[in-house]
Amino acid sequence: MKNFIITVVLAFFTHVFYAQNAFDKFDGQDDVTSVIVNKKMFDIMSKVKVDASDKETQQYMNLIKKLDNLKVFTTKNPKIEAEMKLSADKYIKTASLEELMRISESGKNVKIYVKSGASDTKIKELFMFIDGAKNEDTVLLSLTGNFDLNEISVLTDKMQLPGGADLKKASKTKK
Repeated sequence: MKNFIITVVLAFFTHVFYAQNAFDKFDGQDDVTSVIVNKKMFDIMSKVKVDASDKETQQYMNLIKKLDNLKVFTTKNPKIEAEMKLSADKYIKTASLEELMRISESGKNVKIYVKSGASDTKIKELFMFIDGAKNEDTVLLSLTGNFDLNEISVLTDKMQLPGGADLKKASKTKK
């Protein structure tokens, strides 16, 4: 019985560890652009004083208070693109994500997944993978926290995230 409990605990921690670090191997690689924003940075950003009459900036400040982690990795290197695709496919299968939408246009494939929160529009994790067309970046994005999907367009505008236009489509899709 003791071995069974140890096995279950190790399996749980391995899954949690994998989920938190599934894409960290791309950080610092040549030919990969990484943007990683942690909870501490979101906390600091949320304390900046803003003009109360600027509603869009106020929405942005309210959203970043709800965010825990943002990881974005982009590349045009075909070998790394293939690794990203394998990692994304594996993560999608193991992380209990729900497909929100897929877009395929001009050789570019966009997949957006979410891990739902307390309601249909509340999100614990937003995951996006863009399989780039010729001369376009392949993008892997993971955003965690406890936020509303409808708030994403504000984030993509202010932070100019790769794939922001596709995320705006997703926020309009699921209401």
